[in-house]
Order: sequence, then structure tokens, then C-alpha cells
Amino acid sequence: MKINRKQIEAVVSLSGHRRYEHFVKSIVDWEIVWGLYQDGWALASTDNGEQVFPMWPASEYAAICADGVWSGYEPVSIPLDELMSELLPKLKSDGVLPGVFYTPADKGTTPLVEQLMEDLKTELEQYE
Repeated sequence: MKINRKQIEAVVSLSGHRRYEHFVKSIVDWEIVWGLYQDGWALASTDNGEQVFPMWPASEYAAICADGVWSGYEPVSIPLDELMSELLPKLKSDGVLPGVFYTPADKGTTPLVEQLMEDLKTELEQYE
């Protein structure tokens, strides 16, 4: 999937809630999610100090966030089935929140692991 600059600008300008909806639909559609990696996964934190694992629906969105503290990080794909069967359960057990669709100007949304899992399952049912 290749995303052009105009689409990136349009989606990045959406509210956090709308980007979350776009994220869920996109990763179910393409069966892949993206994180940033450089000798370990990029992590962030909430205003309350909770650890967050940022993720994006396409490499282009992740790449525009590979700046500042994440300078030098590269987008790396995670298959949807691995996200659901391994990564999300690991995040839950480690007390880390999923960070959905950060942008250079916004931290995105940080749903509970259970909420993201439920939303993904609901979207997957649309494909059955």
C-alpha cells in the first residue's frame, strides 16, 4: 500500500477518534500494523507517565513521526495476527497501553488493550 502526501495530510488532520477508526479499518483491511524500531521498539508515555507502544496503519504515517526522540527509527511491520495473538497480550501483561496513530502534533489515542482487541474483532467480523 502506498499513500500519497495529500492522503497523509488529510488523515493526519483528523481528530484522534477519527484516526483511531481509520486505524482499525486499515489494519484489518491490510492485515498489518506498523511500529518504529531502532535497537528496540519506540515507546512513549501518557501525561500520567504510563508507557505506550505507538502504532500506525501504514509505514508512511510512522515515518513522519520518526523525528525528535525517535530520530533514526525506521517503520517496521507487524502482521495483524501477531498483533492480536502476541503483541497486545504482551502489552497488557506488561502494563503498556497501545498508542494508536500518533502524529507529529498529537499523541493519538491510548485505548485499553481490551478495547482495541474488541474493536479489531468487531471489524474482522465484517470480513466474514
